[in-house]
Amino acid sequence: MTLSVDVFWSFRSPYSYLATPRLVRLAAEYDLEVRIRPVLPLAVRIPGFFDTVNPLWPPYLMRDTHRLAEYLGIEYGWPRPDPIVQDYATRQVAAEQPYIHRLTRLGVEAARRGRGLAFVDEVSRIIWNGTIENWHEGTHLADATARAGLDLDALDAVVTRDTAALDAAIARNQEDHRTAGHWGVPTMVFEGEPFFGQDRIDLLVWRLQQHGLAPRVGAAPAGQRHPT
Repeated sequence: MTLSVDVFWSFRSPYSYLATPRLVRLAAEYDLEVRIRPVLPLAVRIPGFFDTVNPLWPPYLMRDTHRLAEYLGIEYGWPRPDPIVQDYATRQVAAEQPYIHRLTRLGVEAARRGRGLAFVDEVSRIIWNGTIENWHEGTHLADATARAGLDLDALDAVVTRDTAALDAAIARNQEDHRTAGHWGVPTMVFEGEPFFGQDRIDLLVWRLQQHGLAPRVGAAPAGQRHPT
């Protein structure tokens, strides 16, 4: 029987990006459905979020994500532009957010079409790999969407036409995320049990194996018991 995991995931989260290649490998190697549930970042969901953040957290985040990317062998650099419009000096988040709402709605529609994991994998690479400036311009986003097996113009048409429905889906994702018992991303949820953070993927696999996680027919054998 195919097992399934919900993944609450944000386009502004470097940890979501760094976890995604391992989630892709899990879905390829095992009889497992990885359901991407895009949510808005806390910076948008909670007004004044950065007013209460410990000042040590942002520099630690930068250090930790860069070393994690090096450890995992993943290209990484802070996005240009940032998916969140924010004044880094004051930490103030702008009222108008042209990037994150579009990305999150696109992610929801991609998931509705059964291509959520492929979409966030390809799109997060152009945003976070550190080599592309102005990922939102030219054909970068369209090309990434095509690699995910989708058409960007078709997705954008739905985003324009069905904005309210997509925003309602995002709100449901966020409520289900909270109900599962966490607020951060990425959070993987299996049968109501949350596993928060890219460093809990091995623990998630262990739990899935207790429930009969089986190799996908025709997949190459996993290199180790817990994929990294």
